[in-house]
Amino acid sequence: MRILVVEDDLALSAGLCFELDSSGYLTVAAYNCRKAEQLIRTDPFDLVLLDVNLPDGNGFDLCRTIKQAHPDLPVIFLTANDLESDVLKGFDLGAEDYVTKPFQMQILLRRVAARLRRAGSAAAATPAEQWSDGFLTLDFSALTALRGEEKLPITPNEYKLLRALTEHAGKILTRQILLEKLWDSGGNFIDDHTLTVTMNRLRAKIEDESHVYIQTVRGMGYIWKGVPR
Repeated sequence: MRILVVEDDLALSAGLCFELDSSGYLTVAAYNCRKAEQLIRTDPFDLVLLDVNLPDGNGFDLCRTIKQAHPDLPVIFLTANDLESDVLKGFDLGAEDYVTKPFQMQILLRRVAARLRRAGSAAAATPAEQWSDGFLTLDFSALTALRGEEKLPITPNEYKLLRALTEHAGKILTRQILLEKLWDSGGNFIDDHTLTVTMNRLRAKIEDESHVYIQTVRGMGYIWKGVPR
C-alpha cells in the first residue's frame, strides 16, 4: 500500500514515514502542494495524509484537486487546525478522516489501516470494467483494447493479466498469483515460461517509448505503473 505524506514539517514528515514504513506501507513524502500535485498526477497511491497549512498553498484546496481527479482515493487530514469549521470543511471536501495535532501515532496507524480496509473492500466489491489514461483504453466487459486509435488484438489470457494488474495498480503481483489467474476454465495449467512470453507480448502491444505500464520486479513479479485519467 502506497501512502503520500504531505507535510512541510520535515521532522514530523520523517517520523510519519518511518512509522508507516515500519508498519508495512510504502511512503512518499511531499513538502508542498506543487510536489504533491505532481506526484498525484504521475504515481498511484492508496491513501493521502494531508496537512492544511503548506508553504505554497492550502491543504483544503489540494484536497479538492485530489478528489476531483481521484474521487475514491482516501484522504486523511493531519493538521493543527482544530476549529469546528475547519473539521467540517475537511469532511465537506470529501476527506475520509480529520486528525488534529498533537496525535497518538498508534491511533493514527489504526485510522490509516481502517480507511485502507474500507477502500479495499469497496474496490473489491465493484471491480472497474474500464481503464483508460487517454492513450490506452481497456474495456473488460466488451473485451476491447485501444492504443490511441488503434484496436489491439488482445488474447483472453492477456485480458486476464491486464485486469489483475490494473485492479492492483501500484502493488506487486507475484508470478504465482498471476499464474493462478491464467488457469483456464478447463483447468489447463499455464506454466511459468508461458507467463513470461504472454507478458512480453502484452508489453509489445500496449507500450511504446513514452508509455510504459508494466514494471518487472526481479525475483518477485510485476507492478502496473499506469495512472488512469
